[in-house]
Amino acid sequence: MTWTDRIAVFDTETTGVDPAQARLVTAFVGLLDAEGELERGSDWLADPGVEIPERAAAVHGITTEIARAEGAPIAEVLQKIADSLAWIARHGIALVIYNAPYDLTLFEAECRRHGVEPPQLGPQVVDPLVIDRAVDKYRRGKRTLTDTAAVYEVELMDAHDAASDSLAAGRVALALARRYPEQVAIPLDALHEQQVRWAREQAEDFQAYMRRTKDPEFVAEGDWPVRPS
Repeated sequence: MTWTDRIAVFDTETTGVDPAQARLVTAFVGLLDAEGELERGSDWLADPGVEIPERAAAVHGITTEIARAEGAPIAEVLQKIADSLAWIARHGIALVIYNAPYDLTLFEAECRRHGVEPPQLGPQVVDPLVIDRAVDKYRRGKRTLTDTAAVYEVELMDAHDAASDSLAAGRVALALARRYPEQVAIPLDALHEQQVRWAREQAEDFQAYMRRTKDPEFVAEGDWPVRPS
């Protein structure tokens, strides 16, 4: 058995781009089989307790009015997500999150903000963004989920919808494991160590580029899968 036999996926849509300050609006957690088919999943709409900026609403379609009228209290949603992720952690299932430091840092910040105990995830986080940058380092073009999904022939039905994005991320992870088995289809603890190293190296490379070309004081965060907040 390998981690690709069954995977979990997680994604959020939020109020902004700074994970330490943004608030959760929607989230999805699901389980996929080895072929990338959804076995079961749960999605949540929260009232974040703050105004949702128009720019964020234009991305994911949830306005302040919709969240207040139809969303559950944010603390309740956070607890349900934490329970789901804790179950995944207890069972040692791979948890695929595209650009994991954003979603996990935001989720932990929100849990602290609302008095919810975040789950203690083991070395099961799988981040297709970090992996793709490592195994296909010199490919030109953007590395958004939409662009990366196209490279691996994964259909993304509704970008910036938490369920659609997380399903696409899971299928990209499975595609990466098939295409690069020696680097990706390995035990989760070994893959975890590689991703920590890759993320640090990628941040160092980006920082060096930015300092060389734009800002000599630029600092790139290399912590993975959660960043200080």
